[in-house]
Amino acid sequence: MASIPEEYEGLFGRKTFAHVATLMDDGTPQVTPVWVDYDGEYVLINTVRGRQKERNLTRDPKVGLSILDPEDPYTYLSIRGEVAEVTEDGAVEHIDSLARRYMDVEEYPYHDAEDEPRVIVKIRPERVVTGQ
Repeated sequence: MASIPEEYEGLFGRKTFAHVATLMDDGTPQVTPVWVDYDGEYVLINTVRGRQKERNLTRDPKVGLSILDPEDPYTYLSIRGEVAEVTEDGAVEHIDSLARRYMDVEEYPYHDAEDEPRVIVKIRPERVVTGQ
């Protein structure tokens, strides 16, 4: 397992978006911009169960992420890894925490608009490339 260099961990505390690449059934890539988090071991994304990226990652846990510093796009993280876990445990609290960071609101405003449960996708970094 690779780790995120300490000097890049600050990207996860800001309004930094990640582009997450998953694989479709036919092997073609599917890329989605997402809010992103890091718990010191795993890169975390939050989604609704049943969305394309969640279906892809449940079927094939290989994943790639590209994260650019919003203030300096030449500073970036490129992460390849595998999904270690997809869990509903704590997912609602996690999306509320992300909403505080990304939207400056106390609670994610779209809880009622979603029929499926939220999940946290825990990604184990296997390869990390940085740029500056």
